[in-house]
Amino acid sequence: MNNSTQATDRFLREAEVRHITGLSRTTRWRMERAGTFPKRIKISENAKANLLSHIRAWMAARVKAA
Repeated sequence: MNNSTQATDRFLREAEVRHITGLSRTTRWRMERAGTFPKRIKISENAKANLLSHIRAWMAARVKAA
């Protein structure tokens, strides 16, 4: 990870990931299980989140594959 990514990378919770991707929680969960969407990271005992950099990389790969 380079310095500019480190400075802007952050955890995204459910609502933000839904807003950014346009995908429902269930769709993302299915894709995560199939290995086609970034896995969430456990950030506390009861909370999981995605990294912004992982979501951006996934989106870029989807655009490139289209």
